[in-house]
Amino acid sequence: MSMSRIVVMGLGYVGLPTAAVFASRRLQVLGVDVNEKAVNTINQGKIHIVEPSLDIVVRATVTEGYLKAATEPVAADAFLIAVPTPFKEGKVPDLSYVECATRSLAKVLEAGNLVVLESTSPVGTTEKVCEWLAQERPDLTFPHTHGENSDIRVAHCPERVLPGQVIRELVENDRVIGGITPKCAEEAVTLYKQVVQGQCVVTNARTAEMAKLTENSFRDVNIAFANELSVICDKLDIDVWEMIKLANRHPRVNILQPGAGVGGHCIAVDPWFIVDSAPEQARLIRTARAINDGKPHWVLTKVEQAIKELEAGKQGIQRSDIKVACLGVAFKPDIDDLRESPALRITQDIARLGCQVLVVEPNVQELPPSLQAPNIHHATMLQVLQTANVTCALVKHASFMEVRSLLQELDGLIDVVGLTHS
Repeated sequence: MSMSRIVVMGLGYVGLPTAAVFASRRLQVLGVDVNEKAVNTINQGKIHIVEPSLDIVVRATVTEGYLKAATEPVAADAFLIAVPTPFKEGKVPDLSYVECATRSLAKVLEAGNLVVLESTSPVGTTEKVCEWLAQERPDLTFPHTHGENSDIRVAHCPERVLPGQVIRELVENDRVIGGITPKCAEEAVTLYKQVVQGQCVVTNARTAEMAKLTENSFRDVNIAFANELSVICDKLDIDVWEMIKLANRHPRVNILQPGAGVGGHCIAVDPWFIVDSAPEQARLIRTARAINDGKPHWVLTKVEQAIKELEAGKQGIQRSDIKVACLGVAFKPDIDDLRESPALRITQDIARLGCQVLVVEPNVQELPPSLQAPNIHHATMLQVLQTANVTCALVKHASFMEVRSLLQELDGLIDVVGLTHS
């Protein structure tokens, strides 16, 4: 079948790069998003997120006429769903965005079309996509009821990209493709092979869904080990950075670096999808989540302790005059993504202590609404070096590394991410 017309539902951190990469292969791509501002920005050849090289690809593909954006889908050969899958209260998966995107594209489906769910999702979500499509289009047949003879093919192909390297990894990384039927997977491979240089490994939809959740849960467990070590070493008066470096000299040990917690839409969220599906069995995964979710509170106690020491000191400084600098509020280095960011939560909690908060985040032009308060100030590194009483390094941005020698000389430095350690 022809795969020259593609619709990508969702133009966020995964959807827009995906649309741009397909368009760069001279395919006709329409990106769909409910955010009219994002749509208008893209149609001007610009981008609304921070991602290296993405602006170049978007500008070129829009200028050449291969990439367009809109708020509603149109008829196409293949539809990719790349919308958020957060969780609701109680850590229950929220599939409302996926359902909304699915029902929206169903209106323009034609026999022979392929629908691929890229959003990281709980096991069984791709089957739900089939059901939602069938509800909207009873005139068509779908693989969950008609197997290989269905009018529409449906598959799951989860993204596996690293923010900051998305364009390269979309092309170079292997892709796991899970079809509702083997024919569904085969046609999805045909689609992705137009852009993917890595292998397209075929399985069923449920296994593909679980594989992506497992990848991020594996990383979460390993991060939790490092974060727990940092808390233990602090209690025992041991330099955790030196200790990990020594332990990693063992040929079969590779401990990760501790941090302020775990953020982003993937690692901080996906393990809960497994816990929700198998709550009695996912004991280690649940514990790792609890450890990483608890790390911001531990950081806050360190900051509060430093503030109390200043208040009790000879200078007798008032809490409202104490300046606490928070270096970074993104969820990881050198990006502007604040989703599920532990650094952002820590900064909010520090502001509630009643001190002045200086926020240094070089990757955003203005602070988010959650950091709009009279005692929170978007500051420069120079202001921090000159005026901060307590400095909390929360994200290991490259620009912070450039002044690490100056940071090491600061009194009241709380180095959560090993910024000043080699």
